[in-house]
Amino acid sequence: MRNRLIVAISGATGATYGVRLLNELKQIDGIESHVVVSRAGMMTLASELGIDRGQLRDLADVVYDERNIGAAIASGSFRTAGMVIAPCSVKTLGCIASGVTDNLIARAADVVLKERRRLVMLVREAPLNLVHLRNMVTVTEMGAVVFPPVPAFYMEPATVDDLVGHTVGRVLEMFDIEAPHLLQPWQGMIRRQQD
Repeated sequence: MRNRLIVAISGATGATYGVRLLNELKQIDGIESHVVVSRAGMMTLASELGIDRGQLRDLADVVYDERNIGAAIASGSFRTAGMVIAPCSVKTLGCIASGVTDNLIARAADVVLKERRRLVMLVREAPLNLVHLRNMVTVTEMGAVVFPPVPAFYMEPATVDDLVGHTVGRVLEMFDIEAPHLLQPWQGMIRRQQD
């Protein structure tokens, strides 16, 4: 059986993270991607990347409608390695923190948590208010990993794509999926030579 990973894209800015993750998963043998996108997520995909539902289907093995609460990923008996929400809006964060499973993203995340599988949430919001912070604490206590896509400049990125790739590489590592072309291990502080 192929290893399955659920990828959700909610309506926060940063749809590029979810798309880059799907592109990377497509290149890895033995990984089956199961994707669900919120209505707001589709709007963000169109606005930020010019991607429509048809193009999204080309990126994933299986695509679900967010209203399909009866989908395979809504059951714990459907075994997966876990789930990544990239990007994760504060609305989606709030639904998961409070147990409101009114769409397939929240239901699938709830299933991942109850089955003690890995849930990684690339929460996109700034600045954060107290409700956001409390919801982050709540989902962390439930077993999720809150992973804001904070850029790493120590790797000397040349492009925005480098920054996105680094974050996606770190997310893949959380599922023991190696992506050395995206992520070089830290070798310690290197002193720059003075010219």
